[in-house]
Amino acid sequence: MKATDGTNEPGQTSASVAYLDILTPLAKRLNCLDKTEIAEICIAEIPPLVGARLASLYILDETSDILHLEKNNHPFLINNIVSLNQNPPTPMVAAVRSKELIVADDMDTYNRPHIDGSHRAFTRNYRTSSCIIAPLICHGRVVGVLNLADREDGGSFTDEDIAVVELFRQLIGASLGNINLFEKTQRQAKTDGLTGMLNHRAFYGILDAELRRSQRYGGQISIIMADIDNLKPINDTFGHRAGDMAIKQISRRISACIRQIDAAARYGGDEFAIILPNTSLADAVVVAERMVTMVSQTPMAWEEQEVALSISVGVGQYGSEECPDDVTKATDKALYAAKQAGKNTVKVFKP
Repeated sequence: MKATDGTNEPGQTSASVAYLDILTPLAKRLNCLDKTEIAEICIAEIPPLVGARLASLYILDETSDILHLEKNNHPFLINNIVSLNQNPPTPMVAAVRSKELIVADDMDTYNRPHIDGSHRAFTRNYRTSSCIIAPLICHGRVVGVLNLADREDGGSFTDEDIAVVELFRQLIGASLGNINLFEKTQRQAKTDGLTGMLNHRAFYGILDAELRRSQRYGGQISIIMADIDNLKPINDTFGHRAGDMAIKQISRRISACIRQIDAAARYGGDEFAIILPNTSLADAVVVAERMVTMVSQTPMAWEEQEVALSISVGVGQYGSEECPDDVTKATDKALYAAKQAGKNTVKVFKP
């Protein structure tokens, strides 16, 4: 506000400076790669700035179009996940689709867009009908949603409140987008681009960690190494795109045979390696035989032709006294024996 003589009112100036003193440190703290810190600021420190009693932060998983609850301060249960594939939409889904802030003094009469009452199952838990639903934006894409509700004074959110939320939703969105990019980069550094499996380097990192864990807590590790049979003839006959498709299909079939705690890697061009923690040799052989069967039982369709697929597999079991290189070399001997035995089979390494 300005005084009638054109000068700033002293009280207003000091209030603005004090407000900036609060906003600036928060903005600096949001510029980080710590999702926990960002969530804490969203739930504990932003709501008092706009007089909101309740807050919740959801993070969007773009691959599944599902919002996942990251943190909230509600004294009652709220949805842990919210699917974007809803019609009519919930308030959050409507906000995500529009990418626009939804500011409502009364959700019962809100009509831009109209919010169906059946999609507001928690209405009775709120003291007021006012709320702000803020899609968090990074480079034009929604990465999450910050919800603020129940002004402490029972009134409506002011233009100043809305300006603060607009500022922070951009800052939070940028930080969450940076985290997503950082995590994607980290994953890409550890995974094979063609198959999505672990790469050679990540495989050795996990193998080393598992051997050290078995040294500390006991137990043994089983290793499976598999090699694609006749990949060169597939490349020569049908082309390298067909060879890449064979590698991808085989990687999926191998991954379908193992548990979540197991680690599968593309070890080389046509070779795969699987770590099975705390698995007996007999059980590892069963898994290996299942892989051989799953790969060979269904040919690959390529340009209206059927291409036979198969793998040769070596299996070994090792204790904590082994080093990673010795483990892979030993299992590779069993794999070589499977190749020599006619392929499409399993051989076990025996010291």
